Amino acid sequence: MSLDSHIERVLWTPDQIAARVSDLGAQISADFSLSSLSQPPALVGVATGAFLFLADLARQIPLPVTVDFIRAESYGSGTQSNGAPTISFDLKVDVTGRHVVLVEDIVDTGSTIERLIAHMESKGASSVSVCTFLDKPSRRKVHFQLLSNGKFYRGFECPDYFVVGYGMDFDERYRNLPYIGVLKPELYK
Repeated sequence: MSLDSHIERVLWTPDQIAARVSDLGAQISADFSLSSLSQPPALVGVATGAFLFLADLARQIPLPVTVDFIRAESYGSGTQSNGAPTISFDLKVDVTGRHVVLVEDIVDTGSTIERLIAHMESKGASSVSVCTFLDKPSRRKVHFQLLSNGKFYRGFECPDYFVVGYGMDFDERYRNLPYIGVLKPELYK
């Protein structure tokens, strides 16, 4: 059985994804040009969901950025955040005095990104921006604050569906789909 048969409908195709990631890379490049910073930003991918997005985004930013990962867990094998994310894998790169761009697959309740922003602040980041592939504001419970001059970059606003693909999963499956699709409810309920 093909993974495609598990998808109710496709929300964003590979071509739409590629175009939007290119636009986001151009925005970040313009905002963090070397002429305005003492050093280029650190791109910090939130593992594991953002790995494809981070790879594609980094290739669209013609600056000598550093790349690292952090892992924050709040879902387990369910479809709802537990609201209390924990950091289970931390940075290797020193972000003290650096501009950090947190690269996230999806921001929904806001709990995880709020925790990660506070974590970057505790590590001495001079600013923290967020670049999320999908934003689901209809599910926001925590209205996070960006640090000094941080920006919020959004790929697409996502309706309140359970989506998979392009790095996003259900129980560690479907990350390899090249598009964003709505998972059939009977597969996770």
